[in-house]
Amino acid sequence: MTLTQQIITVAMVVLGTAVPRFLPFLIFPAGKQTPKYVQYLGKVLPAAVFGLLVIYCLKDVSVFTGSHGIPELISIILVILLHVWKRQMLLSIAGGTVCYMLLVQMVF
Repeated sequence: MTLTQQIITVAMVVLGTAVPRFLPFLIFPAGKQTPKYVQYLGKVLPAAVFGLLVIYCLKDVSVFTGSHGIPELISIILVILLHVWKRQMLLSIAGGTVCYMLLVQMVF
């Protein structure tokens, strides 16, 4: 790439990163009431995203071949237990991921 192309590429990456972060503050300023549909989306989207992730992660698991879904089941149970115990999303996700990777790499 030429120097001009490199500068344009870096500028586009910066814009692609910065604009989505600042746009909500421009569209919904602090002194204005947030629209009801945005508040609704803020309440329902996190659960919808997690549901989507669970389905996506388990779509290729077969209980009839390989490890029969045992590492996945153990990791899901660990995620649930960690979340009920600590109520920390990142801890639950990290704990489940580490558990799954250890089971797949060392046990199954």
